[in-house]
Amino acid sequence: MTRASGTQGGPVALSRDGLPEWLDPVVRAAETVRPTQLSRFLPPRDGSGRQSAVLILFGEGERGPELLLMERASSLRSHAGQPSFPGGALDPEDGDPRGDGPLRAALREAEEETGLAPSGVQLFGVLPALYIPVSEFVVTPVLGWWRAPSPVGVVDPNETARVFTVPVADLTHPDNRATAVHPSGFRGPAFTVESALVWGFTAGVIDRLLHFAGWERPWDREKQVPLDWRA
Repeated sequence: MTRASGTQGGPVALSRDGLPEWLDPVVRAAETVRPTQLSRFLPPRDGSGRQSAVLILFGEGERGPELLLMERASSLRSHAGQPSFPGGALDPEDGDPRGDGPLRAALREAEEETGLAPSGVQLFGVLPALYIPVSEFVVTPVLGWWRAPSPVGVVDPNETARVFTVPVADLTHPDNRATAVHPSGFRGPAFTVESALVWGFTAGVIDRLLHFAGWERPWDREKQVPLDWRA
């Protein structure tokens, strides 16, 4: 077994050894889910798009399983002010986008954005790459277990407004779920948690993970949260 330890050329690999049992449904979902079951936006067949990765980091807090999220700075050109997973574009030193490049990029970006210590993260799975048309990013979601939690917070206020964790129990609670509606015609799942509205790509991935892990609870899909053009 090789655990992730560092982001600049250090060893990085996937391991399922010693994971808590409550993560078993997520492991199974990662093994079996197909790209079309996660999103209708898939990477262009011509190979275009900017390769990137996000870290979907599961930890265990006072209220049980939780996810690490961050809120992007309002001054950013793309996805400004939106809650998201830590992540970003692959750098050349991250390595092969078809190999361990996304693993390294997810850890590196999480460290740069939240101050997370990569040595405390055990990567255990990768979801199929997806596509964000508005920014032309090809995104590989990397699954991690926060085996040894480290302090996290805003590293660069120009990039990140805040860093926070969300209990999975809050994400699955019907009162915190809604359908986001954008003037462009976009409709998708949304979560109102930790004084934030999680929508778009991040909410879509969380929604599918909850569903395929068997954690989803019935919720009112007619309940809407309107977005404005600035969103």
